[in-house]
Amino acid sequence: MVASTMKMLQKWEEERGGRDEFELEVNKELHDLSADIISRTAFGSSFEEGKQIFESIDRQTSLVLQALRSVYIPGFRVNCFSATAFGVLSQKLIFYKTLEGIETYPFYLLSSDSNVFAHKEEQNEVAVGQGNSRINKDSNLALHQEWQTKAREQVFSICRECEVPTAENLNEFKIVSMILNETLRLYPPAVALMRQTSKSVKLGTLNVPANTQLYLAMTAVHHDTELWGADANEFNPMRFTEARKHFASFFPFGLGARTCVVQNLAVVEAKIALAMIIRRYYLFVSPSYVYAPTQYVTLQPQHGAHILFRRV
Repeated sequence: MVASTMKMLQKWEEERGGRDEFELEVNKELHDLSADIISRTAFGSSFEEGKQIFESIDRQTSLVLQALRSVYIPGFRVNCFSATAFGVLSQKLIFYKTLEGIETYPFYLLSSDSNVFAHKEEQNEVAVGQGNSRINKDSNLALHQEWQTKAREQVFSICRECEVPTAENLNEFKIVSMILNETLRLYPPAVALMRQTSKSVKLGTLNVPANTQLYLAMTAVHHDTELWGADANEFNPMRFTEARKHFASFFPFGLGARTCVVQNLAVVEAKIALAMIIRRYYLFVSPSYVYAPTQYVTLQPQHGAHILFRRV
């Protein structure tokens, strides 16, 4: 993880070219970083070697989303599949149906955390997903310089000799962890989870029959003022210094037996990447940034996350 992040930072320095300030679209940068880390940790290779695989996954993801958003007329489906490029590819990639389980998205976890960097001060709120849950725009590290400063000071105090995070000191990055948790609360990778009961079950006072499909609006729970207080829509990492009112009030990777299998991998790589980035750069929201979160299997910035970087 450190090697992949260091390679990315070296690329950024080349992009900087000696300038005091430069701009990057970090969503794509972190997407590629995540792919490189997964390639190295899982397969012993690099993103360049596995590029074709990741491009195939991107295409498969697009097809899944098209399928989920499409309406088929009975008896017309075969003709539709055989007559369109979408149909032909859908037949070839039918095995990828597992993506319908919304927690199976290991290749987009770190890129979804680009939300930690930027959200623009224009509109008060933007609705995401379904129901009445709303996400406040003012909830990122580039706008809250005081939290960026606190995190940077802690990183410098921990990484004085080794300069980079290690397995031994990773748990000491308390402020970085609080910032990431607050980002995952406000912008969870999945806006909702789907579950189905395999047998009749009683949840509190509610009797739920077998084969009932449950839609768990994660974004709504993460923004519930009864659970998180009147400032539930605001960026406040301090809330993670206290015990939660309810165990299931925070579940960005799911809960129970079906918790996302790469949760620990994602959290560790996000913590390492953020620590190494803020140690080297000051972050500012670019004037070209457009706030438009959208669901693309995971929640991501529709028009990218444009950040101005200034060398520390």
